[in-house]
Amino acid sequence: MLYAKEGGTAVLTINRPDARNAFSPDMIRLWREYLEEAKKDDGINAVVVTGAGDTFCSGGDIRDMAEGKLRSWDMKRFLWDGVHRIILTLEDLDKPVIAAINGAAMGAGMDMAIMCDLRVCSAKAKLGESYIRMGLCPGDGGAWFLPRLVGISKALELFLTADVLDAGAALSLGIVNRVVPHEKLMDETMKLAAKIASMPPLAVRMMKRAVYQGATSTLRAHLDYISSQLALLAETDDHIEAAKAFLEKRKPVFKGK
Repeated sequence: MLYAKEGGTAVLTINRPDARNAFSPDMIRLWREYLEEAKKDDGINAVVVTGAGDTFCSGGDIRDMAEGKLRSWDMKRFLWDGVHRIILTLEDLDKPVIAAINGAAMGAGMDMAIMCDLRVCSAKAKLGESYIRMGLCPGDGGAWFLPRLVGISKALELFLTADVLDAGAALSLGIVNRVVPHEKLMDETMKLAAKIASMPPLAVRMMKRAVYQGATSTLRAHLDYISSQLALLAETDDHIEAAKAFLEKRKPVFKGK
């Protein structure tokens, strides 16, 4: 896993092209560490995740599966201590995370993409929930995330058939937000990230939290929550700066305060 900063955006690159960017213990550890680093960095307002080479992420390493080394408790600990920590860190990260899907995203690789907040997809990419072909089910939360994007019935179809989707089909189902020419993937993704990163940082973070909180709460609970968030934002320097800049017909300068 590689980590770089471009302006207000952190870029995480899954870097095992020789293994089609399949999971490894080191990759999972670094992924979690880099997400934590981006979370703590006040200069970072958006995160992009992509893959090296022509694959986004192929999920679990089939070579390891064929050896049958992991026993049930070992697998449970691998998920608890590794993959699940990435998922929970993504949930807790109040900065938008964008998946730049540069190629095949299969099994846990597809799940890692749909765990991100937004997805920009290369026209050449393929996505599939391939677990059942290996006699497995998604242990990484994929069965929680996918129905929230496509509905229960369609999610079951994709899990039970392991059908592979091209970029256009993924877009029509709402799995990805945008499909762009392959050669423009990173440019378009970074433009989107930069646009988000240019917004008032506190408002961006509260907006993300508000949407996810609203998806899992009652209307009354959400209205109580969002009124408190709005009241806090109304007192920020960035809100006042935005209003002044609008009236003065100039570009606002946000400081995250």
